[in-house]
Amino acid sequence: MRGKFITFEGIDGSGKSTQLRMLASELRLRGFDVLTTCEPGGTPLGRRLRETFLETEETVAPLAELLLFAADRAQHVNFLIKPALENGKIVVSDRYADATAAYQGAGRGFDEETIKQVIRLATGGLKPDLTLFFDLPVAVAASRTTSRSNDGEKKNRMDSETFEFYERVRASYLKIAAEEPERFRVVDASGSIDEVKAKVLQVIKAFLD
Repeated sequence: MRGKFITFEGIDGSGKSTQLRMLASELRLRGFDVLTTCEPGGTPLGRRLRETFLETEETVAPLAELLLFAADRAQHVNFLIKPALENGKIVVSDRYADATAAYQGAGRGFDEETIKQVIRLATGGLKPDLTLFFDLPVAVAASRTTSRSNDGEKKNRMDSETFEFYERVRASYLKIAAEEPERFRVVDASGSIDEVKAKVLQVIKAFLD
C-alpha cells in the first residue's frame, strides 16, 4: 500500500522544523513507519547543493537559484521520496515544491508558468497528500531568526533577505492555501510550541483517520 506524503511549509522562523521533529516522534510512538526529510538537502547530493547555495558568499543569479533547487528536488523525489512511499512509509518533508512557488516565484519574481514548468519537471507530477503551512507575521518570524542568530546558530543567505521579500513569500503561501483547500491546512504558528503542536496533531489525526 502506498504511503502518505506530508509537507511542512512556512517562512523562516515559523517553527515548522521543530514541529516536524515532534510530529515524527509522536507518529513513531503510535507505530507508524515515518521518514523525515528536507529541502534542500534530503539526499547526499542535495546536502552538497545546499552547502553550495546557502553558504556561498558570491552573488547567486535568481535563475541559478531556481535551477539548483529543482536539481535538489529531482534527486530527492526519485531516490528518497518515491521509494519510501512505495514501501508504505509516511514521508514528512520540511519544504517541497510550494516553497519554489513562494520563494522563487513571488519572492524572486519569476512568472507563474515558468515556476509551474520547473516544478512539474523536478517532481514528475508528485504532489503532497497534505501540506501544513505554519503562518506567522513576518515581524514575529524575523525576531525569532534574530534570536537564533544571537544564540550562535549559523546564518545562511536567506537570513539576509528583506522584510518585503518575506511578505511576498507569506502572501504566496496563503494564496496557494486558498486555491487548494483540500490539500493545504494553515496552522497559526504564533502560539507556544506546545500550543502549535496540539494544532498539528489535530490536523494529522483527522488526515490519517
